[in-house]
Amino acid sequence: MDSKISSILEQSSTELLSEWLQLLTSSYRQGVLKEAELREECREFLQAFAKAVQGDRLDSIQGPQWSDVRDILTHMSRSRSQKGFTPSETAMFVLSLKQPLFERLRQQWSDRSHELLDEIWQTTTLLDRLGLLTTEIHQKTRDEIIIRQQEELLELSTPVVKLWHNILALPIIGTLDSARTQIVMESLLQKIVETGSEIAIIDITGVPTVDTLTAQHLLKTITAARLMGADCIISGIRPQIAQTIVYLGVDLQGIITKSTLADAFALALRRTGTQIHRSDVK
Repeated sequence: MDSKISSILEQSSTELLSEWLQLLTSSYRQGVLKEAELREECREFLQAFAKAVQGDRLDSIQGPQWSDVRDILTHMSRSRSQKGFTPSETAMFVLSLKQPLFERLRQQWSDRSHELLDEIWQTTTLLDRLGLLTTEIHQKTRDEIIIRQQEELLELSTPVVKLWHNILALPIIGTLDSARTQIVMESLLQKIVETGSEIAIIDITGVPTVDTLTAQHLLKTITAARLMGADCIISGIRPQIAQTIVYLGVDLQGIITKSTLADAFALALRRTGTQIHRSDVK
């Protein structure tokens, strides 16, 4: 197989590139990829592919002879994924090469049907493997993007705000799981170090429910803040949450709790010796 495919790629590289590029251009969404960029990708792939099929191991694409092909497909698949291409559209980069290749196989060995079928079968199996590789890389890239976006959203959803001199506030909205607790803890401790604050208000008004695990995460955060020299006040304790905490037997002894953020802020001001006087403006 290697000599026949190699000879086609060597003898008809220009025609293959032109026909392959025409197929890709007609199937890809206009404006997403520049034709010059697509042509260069196809040219590089054909060169690497021609070099790889000269070897004697064409039943696997994991050998060292396929390293350049894998690298090109990895870069191409990641780029397609980031540009919003679907896995099918990405795989078509390789799979669309079948048509011009098969046409030349038919032209050269049409009088030897048995050999022609063997060539077509081995070629399609090889290209299918390469197509599956692009799909796997595409999906892996999408998963990496989703994970990174989730991490960024977690960071944005747990801002630490400086309310006053020596007073921080950490409003929590949504469920507090292990991963988010780690981000909350790191953000709070970093802010305590930066500002030298003495009091941190953890507001859970936006937390829909509090279970044993959530309470444990809160306690870990409070313990870490205390080790950094800051006391914590938990605000947003609604009647339903208070009942749940009592029912679960969660020990909040030694931790100050308030029903609202305003009450917690007023207490924090008093504990820091700050007095605010209202000025009546007429």
